[in-house]
Amino acid sequence: MLARGLTELRADLFGWAGFDGGPRLVDTTMLYAPRSGGVKRYLTAKRAWFAKARPQIRHTLVAPGPRHAQGSDGRISIYAAPLPFGDGYRWPVSKTAWMKRLIRQRPTLIEAGDPYTPGLAAQKAGDALGVPVVGFCHTDLGALAALHIGEWAERPVRRRWGDIYRRFDRVVAPSRFIASRLAEAGVERPIALPLGVDVDLFRPDGADPAGLRRRLGLTAGHRLLVFAGRPAREKRVDVLVEAVERLGAPYVLLLVGARATAPSPRVIEAPYEQDPARLAALLASCDAFVHANDGEPFGLVVLEALACGLPVVGVAAGGVAESVDDAVGALAERSNAAELAGAIDSLFARDLARLRCAARLRACERHGWDAVFERLAAIYAEATGEPAFGRPATEGALVS
Repeated sequence: MLARGLTELRADLFGWAGFDGGPRLVDTTMLYAPRSGGVKRYLTAKRAWFAKARPQIRHTLVAPGPRHAQGSDGRISIYAAPLPFGDGYRWPVSKTAWMKRLIRQRPTLIEAGDPYTPGLAAQKAGDALGVPVVGFCHTDLGALAALHIGEWAERPVRRRWGDIYRRFDRVVAPSRFIASRLAEAGVERPIALPLGVDVDLFRPDGADPAGLRRRLGLTAGHRLLVFAGRPAREKRVDVLVEAVERLGAPYVLLLVGARATAPSPRVIEAPYEQDPARLAALLASCDAFVHANDGEPFGLVVLEALACGLPVVGVAAGGVAESVDDAVGALAERSNAAELAGAIDSLFARDLARLRCAARLRACERHGWDAVFERLAAIYAEATGEPAFGRPATEGALVS
């Protein structure tokens, strides 16, 4: 009776229409844009998994957009101005307006995918409703501040970052690397939950290496390296470019979405690929995936490359080092051109066919989405006390 009374009181206070009492998961983040990378793919996979494996849970995604809109598929867009040079990202300004929109979704649990306006609004909405809010930390703000502003900015930004994440009811990180950073910032018991990959979508079957080389004007003798990602400074694309220039023929670097700061005869740039099936076919048609970011929170595209049967060359630091080892690729000790060039060259001295098989097997055995989301659903069930999160159901999917 008390719970019903509280529900009716909240409906009166916040104008909930047609409240059905069913469990509702609301995701919110500003890290969701037409050209977004890993966060968007995580949320897309999560929505699909909950619709299939937990159809009794209603799922809503609240993200910035060019206008206010509410789709029948459970996606809600709130107008936010585009960030200058932000590659399609938008910056919401009003925490109060965002909080009110979240409250109207009558959530059982909110997951915030950033510590910016949506994340802060999610905390306020959770406090107002008395529901738990999970903070999923996809970004190391201190490291970004040091890179883009200067080393002096890292400490105060990291302090503020820790203050925000300490206010969430649960904090989840996509790697042990980010979980340790959060713990250093004073966040208690952050949960390391490595992300997954759709191994049915990202697979080697669609490879057409001859066709791709023909389209790029290359021959079968070229060694085709690939990197796919946003044109962001922290991706350290210029280190990749310098590494391939050091290597010289027959190495060529294909950048998908990312861009070099200066043209290079050894680099080919391709536009961002929004269709994951076409991205999978493109990745599978290359010889190896390369990644120079030594502070990558996780690197979902690395898993996608592994699932496509590509060995990966990365740096022995950050989240990438948790997915890649000598069995599936090579790691440079530091993110500099000389060491990456050495790691790349050593990779091609090995049995690439065996590495490709090992890469695919690694992705399938360790990183299927089912295991990831089952664990996440258990975290939700523990946080809310709602058993529906933790067990499958047979009812038809409910998304609104």
